[in-house]
Amino acid sequence: MNKNMENPIKRRKSRKIWVGDVPVGGDAPIAIQTMTNTETTDVAATVAQIRRAQDAGADIVRVSVPTMDAAEAFGEIRKQVDIPLVSDIHFDYRIALRVAELGVDCLRINPGNIGREDRVRAVIDAAKDKGIPIRIGVNAGSLEKDLQKKYGEPTPDALVESAMRHIDILDRLNYPDFKLSLKASDIFMTVAAYRKIADQIEQPLHLGITEAGGLRGGTVKSSIGLGLLLWDGIGDTIRVSLTPAPGGDRAEEVRVAQQVLQSLGIRHFEPQVTSCPGCGRTTSTFFQKMAQDITDYIRDMMPEWRAQYPGVEEMDVAVMGCVVNGPGESKHANIGISLPGTFEDPKAPVYIDGEHSATLKGDGLVDEFKQILSDYVKRTYAPRVAAGTASEE
Repeated sequence: MNKNMENPIKRRKSRKIWVGDVPVGGDAPIAIQTMTNTETTDVAATVAQIRRAQDAGADIVRVSVPTMDAAEAFGEIRKQVDIPLVSDIHFDYRIALRVAELGVDCLRINPGNIGREDRVRAVIDAAKDKGIPIRIGVNAGSLEKDLQKKYGEPTPDALVESAMRHIDILDRLNYPDFKLSLKASDIFMTVAAYRKIADQIEQPLHLGITEAGGLRGGTVKSSIGLGLLLWDGIGDTIRVSLTPAPGGDRAEEVRVAQQVLQSLGIRHFEPQVTSCPGCGRTTSTFFQKMAQDITDYIRDMMPEWRAQYPGVEEMDVAVMGCVVNGPGESKHANIGISLPGTFEDPKAPVYIDGEHSATLKGDGLVDEFKQILSDYVKRTYAPRVAAGTASEE
C-alpha cells in the first residue's frame, strides 16, 4: 500500500474476548487460526503439527476432540505446547467438561447440539468458572433439518437463523463471551450471511470459506471471500481452509492467511517484495533467479530481523526487470533494484527511499544488493535493547 495513503478499512466494533492469551475482537489484531488434521490420540504427531503451525505464525490452533480418549490425549497435548488451543466438539457435553478441566482455551461447540437444558447449563457453568469462551460454528453442510425443509437449500438467511438459535441459548444463560462463524463453500452465501449477522450481534466473528479446496483453488477462493469481508471491516479471526496434498504442510493455511491480511494492509508479517512477471525484455533467467534469491534471503533473515529490528516487516522491497516500470517501482519502495532488460545497458540502479543510491554491475550484483539491503535494515530499523540493559555513558 502507498505509504501516503490511509487504509480505508474501518473495523466493525465488537466485544473483546480472550482465547488463552490472544485477544479476539475489539481493537485486537485479526488473529490467524488453523486446525490440525492428525489423529488427536497420536500426541506426538499432533504436537509436532501444532508447533509447525506456531512457527509459521498461527495465533490459535483448533484440535478435534471427538471421543473421551481424544480428550485425555488433548490434556497431554496441552502440556506440551504454549499456543492457545480450541477443542472441536460436536455433541457430547461430557467431552467439553473434560477438556475444560484439562486447560482448553476455547470450546467449539454449538449449544443447540448438546441436548437437555441441564447439560447445556453444565457446559456454560464450566466455561464461566474457567473463563473459557465458546465458538459457535454454523456450516451450510450441517444445517438443522427443519431449516433445510423451511428454506429448501442452504441460504444466508438459513445460516443466520441457525446461528441465532444458538446465540439465544447463550443469551438466556447470560454468557456473552463467544465468537461466531457462518461458513459455506459458496463465496456469495458466506459473505451475505456474515454481512447480515454483523449488525445483529456485538461478538467477534471468525471468518472462513469452508471446504475451499486445494492450495491453488482454495487460496483464490478464500482470498476473494475473506477479502470482501475484511474490506467491509468484518472479521476478528480468520482461517484459510485448504485440502493439503498427501504429506503436505498444514502450515500453508497460515502463510496464505498472512498474505491475505498483509495484502490489505491489516497486518504485516514480512517485507513485501514487489517483482514484475517478466516479458520479452527479460528473456534471460537471471532476473527470475535474482527475484527468487532475494525473496528467499529476506525470508531466511526474518527470524533474526524480526527479533532485533522492530518494524522491518513493513519494509517494501522492489525487484524489477527492465527500464519501463523498474525505476518507478524501485523509487516507490523503501529499497529497490532494477535490472537491465535484454536490450538495455548492463547496469542495475539501486534506489533507497526514493533516491538513486548506487549502480551495480557484473555477476556479483545480487550479493551486493543483499548486502545493501542488510545494511539498510540495520540502519533504518532501530535495534531492540534487551530488558534491563543499561546504555553506556
